[in-house]
Amino acid sequence: MSNQWAELRPARTPSLLRSTLATTALATTALAAATLPVSPAAAAAPARCAPAAARDLTVQVPFDGAEYAVRVHVPPRTPGGGRLPLVLTLHGSQNTGQGQLDYTGVTRTADANGFMVAAPQGAVPSGSGYIWNVPQVTPAGTRDDVAYLSRVIDTLTGTLCADPARVYATGYSGGGRMASALACAIPGRLAAVAPVAGLRAGRPDPADDRTPDPASCRPAKPVPVLAFHGQQDHTNPYEGGGAAAWRYPVPAALTRWAELNGCRPDATTTPVTPHVTLTAYRGCRKGAETALYTVADGGHTWPGSPYESAGNGTTNREIDANTLMWQFFRRHHR
Repeated sequence: MSNQWAELRPARTPSLLRSTLATTALATTALAAATLPVSPAAAAAPARCAPAAARDLTVQVPFDGAEYAVRVHVPPRTPGGGRLPLVLTLHGSQNTGQGQLDYTGVTRTADANGFMVAAPQGAVPSGSGYIWNVPQVTPAGTRDDVAYLSRVIDTLTGTLCADPARVYATGYSGGGRMASALACAIPGRLAAVAPVAGLRAGRPDPADDRTPDPASCRPAKPVPVLAFHGQQDHTNPYEGGGAAAWRYPVPAALTRWAELNGCRPDATTTPVTPHVTLTAYRGCRKGAETALYTVADGGHTWPGSPYESAGNGTTNREIDANTLMWQFFRRHHR
């Protein structure tokens, strides 16, 4: 594809979702870890507040003299009320916030587990959607999306009762690249990240694009990272290559995050299902576990999605990325 930012959009044709509770439980067991204590910020959050009722809504976020619409899904609330965890889910290139919600099916997971989902949107038109302005990767002169997404967090924690100590980011493809950039740039705002088909640890090194540029990602604190990636991904190839924004292998990104998080150097790899393995680093600073689900038969796709993604290869449904990342997120608080 001539446009280096182009990533095929998911098709809207539904397919039968065959993930089972048994495989999800197996995957969860492989990544089980001790629950971290609630941070002082979380403990100080009010026990009750008045957020929006359960529904889908559009929130206008002011930024740099303009307003941007953000799609938000608020789940049914428990009788005790209180602040809700917030998951930012970032669309892939040439897609939209609503398209990300539709493709991933994450709102069902949110309803089942009681977390809020926000799907912001890039501002740079591309194809039939938008792209994100990823620092040192996207051409300059566009909206500062690190600052913008930080403002999204401010707005939703301030007006919709999201818990500032439990804010998480995920994203697909270019959105995974953007979620990775947030972990590099604003680690104090996020409790954990979980990129899908887009884990990065900074830009490719100009001196050797098979490795991450260490100067481009220096978070001030550890960030728990869980990634999902297909070995048959031809857009962001697992072993490296692809467009200039990708280049280095996915395992190189994982290794760099293990270094940044101060993990022990030897990772363990565990079979999860016939086509999925989990590589995990342990002993990380402040419990910032760092791990990757590798999908042997997976394309440039979201594992467990109820939709196919035309032109992007196989969608593995032995695991459900939404469920696994939420079980990961809930272990982490700022």
